[in-house]
Amino acid sequence: MLSKTPAKGMRDFLPKEFALRQQVLAVIQQTYESYGFSRIETPPVENIALLTSKQGGDNEKLIFKILKRGEKLQNASDEELCDLGLRYDLTVPLARFYANNQGQLPAVFKAMQMDSVFRADRPQRGRYRQFTQCDIDIIGEQSNLAEIELITATTNALANLGFSNLTVRLSDRRLLNAIAEKCGFEGEQKNSVFIALDKLDKIGVAGVMDEVEQIAPGKAIGFIDMINRITSGKNPFKTCVEELGDYLPDEVRQNIEEILAVTKHTVKCGKVVFDVTLVRGMGYYTGTIYEVSAEGLSSAIAGGGRYDKMIGRLTGQDVPACGFSIGFERIVLLMQEKGATVKPACGVALLIDKKTDVNTRIEVMQVCAQMRQKKNVAVFTKIKNFAYQLKQLREQGYAEIYEYKCGALTLVD
Repeated sequence: MLSKTPAKGMRDFLPKEFALRQQVLAVIQQTYESYGFSRIETPPVENIALLTSKQGGDNEKLIFKILKRGEKLQNASDEELCDLGLRYDLTVPLARFYANNQGQLPAVFKAMQMDSVFRADRPQRGRYRQFTQCDIDIIGEQSNLAEIELITATTNALANLGFSNLTVRLSDRRLLNAIAEKCGFEGEQKNSVFIALDKLDKIGVAGVMDEVEQIAPGKAIGFIDMINRITSGKNPFKTCVEELGDYLPDEVRQNIEEILAVTKHTVKCGKVVFDVTLVRGMGYYTGTIYEVSAEGLSSAIAGGGRYDKMIGRLTGQDVPACGFSIGFERIVLLMQEKGATVKPACGVALLIDKKTDVNTRIEVMQVCAQMRQKKNVAVFTKIKNFAYQLKQLREQGYAEIYEYKCGALTLVD
């Protein structure tokens, strides 16, 4: 017997679940449109060379690869067998989209994407192999106006969904690089240290220290001590600036100061704070990075950053770019756990007797056609257990229920 369950890590959505997801997407889209973002769409399938261009960090290990048609499997490498794959995020395809359509886009392009992405991950609560991402990106804006707009728009979208007391954690990959340099890390050691620091909330200070010691023996204590001094200070950013001194470029210090100063007045549903332990795992970030958390939740519900070098790898000329992604699946799950539900807007149900003749059915279809100019109408055959049928129709969200008798509609109480 064939399996009745979806493929592992994939899901079906019942009408009520789908209605809630659509409502959340509508709120996010309406909010982003109010900030001037335009929705685009890219294919779920991309060339494997783009997806494996070492810009997606560990996500590149989770690509669903597509076999070439007609190729033999025997004694063939992955490169010979696969030329396509399913996208694992929306940012890498956006870079390709912009490079391909740059001549038709404005100098500063504000893009919105809300689509499925795919990762061959281990399925668990809140993590699936197919899931929806909601991204906004600003391409072509070099100043931190891009970060300020993205942070403000995203926190506003979350507030419109009912989330309050939000905290935006802010840092900069260039600042992290300055810390690594002062602590004496070199070359590939830096990225490895950042990956270890990114696990701080999972493995604790001792765990980070052990990993850093393995990466660069003798340097872990100095690194952890600096991080502790910064995080325990009354003003962590001021302490960080003092600790780094000349290692921290003025433009990086000024960038963070300005974003903190402006968003203090633009983010109405929470606060924006500096956090030196914020890393963000994607390999394409080049500057500002940020994450959003909500009160009572341990994991971030949105994140992003600046990636000024990605488009240049496709066009040969760097273009400033910055983005923010809402964790759509996590948000919907949290809303469902809090009891949020939406009844599908079904409109009108029209019931007819199962013994009606052909002429009567033609009349019913004509009546429905007229009614559909103003509202949604669905036709059903009346069953013996009429009370149960009415109960089901009302649960489905039908606001009006009629019976068609003797050429006329009768409203069912």
